Amino acid sequence: MPKRRYNSFTEFWPHYVAEHSNPRTRMLHLVGTSVALGCVCYFIASGRWWWFPLALIPGYGAAWIGHFFIEKNKPATFQYPLWSFMGDYKMIWMMLTGRMEEEVKRADQNRAGQ
Repeated sequence: MPKRRYNSFTEFWPHYVAEHSNPRTRMLHLVGTSVALGCVCYFIASGRWWWFPLALIPGYGAAWIGHFFIEKNKPATFQYPLWSFMGDYKMIWMMLTGRMEEEVKRADQNRAGQ
């Protein structure tokens, strides 16, 4: 079956949530993104802005470990880089505000109803 094409972030979000159903994957995203942001801040503050690409290593590295070894799926970054980036920050915000688990349950219910 061919993969579905998404035309907006709103359409993409339920797919993103389904691809991040395991809490360990979500935690790896949170940790990797936090370390990456810390690296970016350090590189800017220290005047080493040209090191900025190094911040991608912990960010993507942690997330991809979750996808390849825990979820056993392909990161959405490869097909939808901008929406995946947006999804990461929306997911992290929802995790920090205690709403992500409910979002995962809702996505599971919607998939079961299709």
